[in-house]
Amino acid sequence: MMTTSIKKSIPIAILIGGLILLNFLGSLFYKRFDLTQDKRFTLSDEAREIVDQADSPIIVDVFLKGNFPPEFKRLQSETKQLLDEFASYNSNIKFDFVNPSEKGSEHFQQQFEKFGMTPAQISVIEGGKQSTEIVYPWALAHHNGKTVKIPLLKNQLGATSEERVNSSLQNLQYAFADGFKKLVTERSKKVAVLKGNGEYDDRYIADFFSTLKEYYFIAPFTLDSVASNPSKTLRALEDFDLIIVAQPTEAFTDAEKYVVDQYIMNGGNSLWLLDATQTHLDPETGKAFVFGMDLNLNDFFFKYGIRINPNLVKDVYSAPILLASGEDRESQFEKYPWFFSPLSSSTADHPIVSNIEAVKFDFASAIDTLPNGIKKTVLLSTSPLSKIVGLPFEIDYDREIPNNLRVVNEGPKPNEYNAGEIPLAVLLEGKFTSVFKNRIKPIKLQDGLTNEDDGKPTKMVVISDGDVIKNQMQGSRPLELGYDKGTNAFYGNKEFLLNTVNYLLDDSGLINIRTRQIAVPFLDNQKTMQQRTLWQMVNLLLPLGFLAIFGMLFMWFRKRKYTR
Repeated sequence: MMTTSIKKSIPIAILIGGLILLNFLGSLFYKRFDLTQDKRFTLSDEAREIVDQADSPIIVDVFLKGNFPPEFKRLQSETKQLLDEFASYNSNIKFDFVNPSEKGSEHFQQQFEKFGMTPAQISVIEGGKQSTEIVYPWALAHHNGKTVKIPLLKNQLGATSEERVNSSLQNLQYAFADGFKKLVTERSKKVAVLKGNGEYDDRYIADFFSTLKEYYFIAPFTLDSVASNPSKTLRALEDFDLIIVAQPTEAFTDAEKYVVDQYIMNGGNSLWLLDATQTHLDPETGKAFVFGMDLNLNDFFFKYGIRINPNLVKDVYSAPILLASGEDRESQFEKYPWFFSPLSSSTADHPIVSNIEAVKFDFASAIDTLPNGIKKTVLLSTSPLSKIVGLPFEIDYDREIPNNLRVVNEGPKPNEYNAGEIPLAVLLEGKFTSVFKNRIKPIKLQDGLTNEDDGKPTKMVVISDGDVIKNQMQGSRPLELGYDKGTNAFYGNKEFLLNTVNYLLDDSGLINIRTRQIAVPFLDNQKTMQQRTLWQMVNLLLPLGFLAIFGMLFMWFRKRKYTR
């Protein structure tokens, strides 16, 4: 007969054997489960396609290690979980968390300066007290001798630390996928920056194109040779997948328009950032006057289905302006509402404008959409509280600022700011009809090129303000596009233009990753303060209560069993 001790040891042996078998099977069949409602740790198809190209190690240094406030601990933990997901999908991805504040971290400090990775200064409210913390929300990814920086904290206009972290968590998968793409994907598509018609000087568009060249080949392209050899110019232009026209100030000739028109007819994509106005300063009075500007493009866009009007848009929802008050040494700079700088944050369900910060315009004009066979999507527009100002118009700060303050404090008059949402940026998609169809052509094409009256499918974005692409300067150094050094605010101009270029070049993978929505709940600071003692008592007494009940039940069953 089997002894009692052997009988008792059989279940234990079965349990141990089962655990060993389960562990062995787990090593053979590995699977991660994402139980979050929004699947935030599940890699998108686009992210997987990017990571699939990594056939050699990608080393990621994440500078999120140390003592953080609660919201940054969440950013730290979710960054780790997301990188675990990347590493489990492709074992070539390896990562490490580094504390940049530890002794001997001079090497990392040099890297921060080299790559322009500035620390973030955040306000922390805990226990009713406010303090300031310095964190380094960055990562560096290294692959085959190449290094890219990955921002983990997204700049957000007027947001609290919790709101910035929440927005950053939504942007986290995009941030790493974007960094990995720069490391493992070879550039293939070409972008031409048109020159020769008084466009922006390179220093004012330096930040955007220095970012864009990490994805595409960028080259300047002038239309000067159109007059002497238009066919050669058109052939050279057709080598590019996209043309960008940034704030021209000199009128296009009919020959130049014809070459660009034929480029579009042959399937070329285009991004236009245009001003329909110009500002003149009267040297005698010192006053500024705004007039319309004719770039000889009215018939060009009219044929395609839009019209940029020579007027100005004023919007109550706008960016402030920084003006000096007082005299000489006693002068101080103050922020004032400035309705000529609309802030456009679209609610449209389009990947270009989904989940981006408000885009800042300066002296923008209204765009009309005209009926034709082209599909038109309004990407950005003013708020409903806007108005249109006719030209010519005098910019009088002594009149505008008090009026704007009155509107902000008292609200706009019902019959004043009632123009509704005015389009400022429009996407056009389809088969365009040539501007010169049934017209005498300004030039004759040669070298086997033929005139095309009906175009191939293509895309175009028109923005009624060239300043959208303009970066500010700090001395001779270009600042990041979207940053306003006067008000120390960040706007979504750069993200909007990057999305636009990605979309125009059918490079929609990163856009789809960026527009994913996740919901990250945070504690309500006010309720936390009010109910702090209650929840401390609950957390302390509830476990002790359960333990006491368990102890009493155990003693009761034990007494009942052994007193029979």
